[in-house]
Parts: sequence; C-alpha cells; structure tokens
Amino acid sequence: MTAVRWGMLSTAGIGRVVAAALKSSPHAELVAVGGRDAERARRYADDIQAAVSFGSYDELLACADIDAVYVPLPISMHTEWTIKALEAGKHVLCEKPFVLHAADAARCFDVAEAAGRLCIEGLMYRHHPQTQLVRKLVADGAIGRLAHVRAALTVSVPPGDIRRTAALGGGASLDLGCYCVSAIRMLAGHPERVHAARVLDRAEGAEGADLRLAATLEMADGVLAQFDVALDFPRRDELEVIGTEGKITVPDPWLCRRGYIELEREGSTRRLPADPDGVYGLTSAHDPDNTDAYRIEFEAASHAIAHGTPPAFGRADAVDQAAVLDAVRQAAALGRPVEPPASVAAHRPSLP
Repeated sequence: MTAVRWGMLSTAGIGRVVAAALKSSPHAELVAVGGRDAERARRYADDIQAAVSFGSYDELLACADIDAVYVPLPISMHTEWTIKALEAGKHVLCEKPFVLHAADAARCFDVAEAAGRLCIEGLMYRHHPQTQLVRKLVADGAIGRLAHVRAALTVSVPPGDIRRTAALGGGASLDLGCYCVSAIRMLAGHPERVHAARVLDRAEGAEGADLRLAATLEMADGVLAQFDVALDFPRRDELEVIGTEGKITVPDPWLCRRGYIELEREGSTRRLPADPDGVYGLTSAHDPDNTDAYRIEFEAASHAIAHGTPPAFGRADAVDQAAVLDAVRQAAALGRPVEPPASVAAHRPSLP
C-alpha cells in the first residue's frame, strides 16, 4: 500500500501531535500545512518537518500532490472547509466534533458522495485496541447484560480559550461531550430520550455557551447512560460500563495512554492489556503526547482511502452523533426531556 499523502488545514497545536504520530506510520504521510499566514505556516511546517507549506487553505486544496486533508480548525469552521476540501477532490478527516448540527453533517456527506470521496469524523480513541477490547467484552457478554454506561471528561481552561468562545463553536457539550456521547452510542446504541442540565459560561466571549453540563440518556431495553463535562474542573477522564454480572472500568478512555482496562466480575478484578500480542506496536507507556491513538486513526483512514473501502464510522454514525449532541443541548436549554430523531443507522452499532 502506497502511503496516503495528507495535508493539514491549520497550524493548531494538535497538528504537532498528529505530525509526531505519522512519523512512524508507513501508510500515512503528512506532506503539507496550510495556514492563514505564509510565514507562520512555513515556520510551522519546518518545525513539524512537513515538506510544503501554503499561506492559505485554498492554496493547499489546489495542490495536486495531496490526497487527503485533515481539518483541525475551530468547530465553527468544520462544515465550510470540509465541503471545500471535498469539492476540491480531497478525502477528509475532520477533527471532533464534526459539525455544529446534524443537518451540517448530512450536507458534508452529500458532498462527499457526489465527489466520490471519503469523509470521516475524527474521534481517534474509537480505533484504539483499548476501545475495541471494551466493545468486544460487552458484545461477548463478559459483564452480563449491559445496564448502565457512565462517562466524564472535564478540563480546566481559562476564559478566552477557543473552547470557551461561542463564535468558534465552543462549549463543554460539544468540545468534550462528543467523546462521552460517542462512547455511549458505540456501546449502548441510539438514545430514545435525553435529559440534561447546564451551567452557562459567564466569561467574556462565551456568549451563553455551556461551561458545565450533565446528562442522562434513556436507551432501549432499559439501559441508562450518564455523562458530565466541564471546562473549569480538574482533569477527569472516566468511562465505566456496568452490566448485570460485572463492570468494565477504562482508566484513560479518551487518550488511551494506559494501555489496559479493568474487568470486575464475581468479586475479583482483572487488568487486561489492550494489545497483548503487540499487533498495534503501542508506545503509550512512554508517550505522554498520545501519538498512538492518532497514528492508529490515520492508518485506519488511510487504509480506507487507499483501498476504497467504507470507514469503520461513516455517514450514519456522524449524523446520529450530531443529532444526539443537538438533543443534549436542546434538553439543557429547554429544561425538559427531548427525544432525538430516529437513528439514521439501520441497526445497532456493530464491531468493525
């Protein structure tokens, strides 16, 4: 398989992690960076060892030597530049959360289908063997019948940070809630009803975005799920999956650096390695920057691009994800339960 040549729209900090991750990938190569300032883009490209830089996003999209584009721009710019990249003939991996609203997700995939290109939402933790192990254990009945999923992700960022700037798509429910909602959906399916409460961000620039949010999701078959997110709490990364006969605890669910999960059953707890046979070549124990998860994500995307195969998470998943996030925010704003639209997916999520 020839390496897929990637261009990156942005000189954001996350690009440095991605660039480091791709240095060890034989199937994905970061060859170009596009920014809003030519000199800054050049310095950034030199720093991450990308061969080419462009002083505008449009110039990068016009380059014939780029197969696919990574979009880590502010959330409010995702739809615009995903569509422009697809229309320019590039495949797209757009950083999470994909869009502001479900209708935007559908628009992006309509353009992708018309252009004959792949469009992928970038929630990197889903491709990691740690996450796949959790899914397999649940599917195999290792904890009995699934009954409850609990997730949390909180960080502490100052006022004025991009994540607390409403005009750029900021707010805890989108920036952080996308992880929790995706895990709940991946394990328990599409919610039938959503309850949520929020604390508004009073900082300048926040313009009523949510600073903190907590939600309860009612799923089929009596399964419940809960999550909380915040932009002014100490760092918390939590995922618990509870069944009628046991529990799975994931100590580092979103960054996947621990490389193990814990399975509790019949009064005893076992620590299970995420990659016991070394298939994925994990370096997480010595990798505080989390390059493993991004490397695995880009290799999965590059494989789908190179072989013309559907990605593990495609249109239905992205539209459903955005619809549930819409419902969570609506429930919090209205102060009453909301029923999300019916799932676009034809069936309950299955292992890729």
